[in-house]
Amino acid sequence: MAELVYDKDGRLLFTKEMKEEYTLLMPQMLPVHFNMMRKCMEMNGYKVDMLTSNHRGIVDEGLKYVHNDTCYPALLVIGQLIDAIQSGKYDPHKVGLLITQTGGGCRASNYIHLLRKALVKAGYDYVPVVSINLSGLEKNPGFSFTLTMIRQFVYSIVYGDLIVLLANQCRPYEIVKGDTDRKIREWEDRLTNEFKDTSTLRYKKVVENMELIAADFESIPVNRVPKVRVGVVGEIYIKYSPLGNNNLEEFLMSEDCEPVVPGLLDFVLFKINNRVEDVGIYGGYKLKKVIAGALQKYVEKCQNALIDVVKRHPEFRAPEPFSHLHELVQGYLGYGNKMGEGWLLTGEMIELVKSGTPNIVCTQPFGCLPNHVAGKGMIRKIKENNPGANIVAIDYDPGATRINQENRIKLMLANARIALEKELSKEQGESSQSSEIKTDSQQTAQSSIG
Repeated sequence: MAELVYDKDGRLLFTKEMKEEYTLLMPQMLPVHFNMMRKCMEMNGYKVDMLTSNHRGIVDEGLKYVHNDTCYPALLVIGQLIDAIQSGKYDPHKVGLLITQTGGGCRASNYIHLLRKALVKAGYDYVPVVSINLSGLEKNPGFSFTLTMIRQFVYSIVYGDLIVLLANQCRPYEIVKGDTDRKIREWEDRLTNEFKDTSTLRYKKVVENMELIAADFESIPVNRVPKVRVGVVGEIYIKYSPLGNNNLEEFLMSEDCEPVVPGLLDFVLFKINNRVEDVGIYGGYKLKKVIAGALQKYVEKCQNALIDVVKRHPEFRAPEPFSHLHELVQGYLGYGNKMGEGWLLTGEMIELVKSGTPNIVCTQPFGCLPNHVAGKGMIRKIKENNPGANIVAIDYDPGATRINQENRIKLMLANARIALEKELSKEQGESSQSSEIKTDSQQTAQSSIG
């Protein structure tokens, strides 16, 4: 059994021996992206299990060990990890916990300390917590990012964004139920198996694969009847995680809607761009701005390639590039507003409205004041500038009932359906009028000939 080793500050380290013996538990946020990342980690010698548990007991566990004034995503992540340790599925002495750290404010940096405090309180102080970060915040002898892993993770995000984008435009319309999900699983396996050959981790190969993915999803038999499209925005965990938003996408599907969820690449670019903007606003090392700017250009290159691929398949709607969101938010929020998804959240709502998805659910977790400012706080101005916007802010917290959340969404959907019916009636009227004009012209021409 691996020896428990602590650093000079008393932090329990994840050692090389633990890498051989321990299973790392990974909370799920984005099912497709994170599943690919899990497989990438397993390729690199780690034993990883992604937690997909989704029940009320997770909230109750979180409330036991996290102060009830702490943000809801923190409570859920910590509750899910401790619930997994207590489930009996794992040997508590042979598990480690994975959690992300970006070095920013709020959950991005502080969850890890709240989690360690919760483990001590629950009697699991011997369970190591591993930080996934590229900021050098915490290091462990048994866990490190190699250049290969970083490339695998980056391309998992690119592929994940494309797969989810196409899947959301197929699943509501598929003729044979389950076709879309089968395609997702096939591509997850195929792409991660390719990652074993490092020669596939290059831009040209990624673009080739994206073209194949788009063509394959385009082959799914669909019946594209008109449906209400609903955008989903908000705090990153609640926006994407089925546990965090009470299976929001599944609910929207059950209401005969098409969910439209902005990709993770925009958030990645937002975090990189913040480093560039910081130097301009607050000062700092110019080299930091140059490096961040170069990284931003490369990720934007990948995103633009994704957009170009989708545009070559008219069956699908392509998203707008990050640069477009950056422009749209001018006049609403400054680029120094970066906490709680900052200006990006406002930009996503504006982009959705202007691109034909005026119906939006803005997910607002308890305890995230910046998110409320950039989300709920900007709805009035967005509606003033875009009269067709139909946005509802939904609060997610330990005491909020799912039925109340869904009822509020249903009210928004009722307005959305009325707007869709008016739009369809208008199109039918214009089509009918056009046909009548064409018929009259033909009759006039025939009379002239006669």
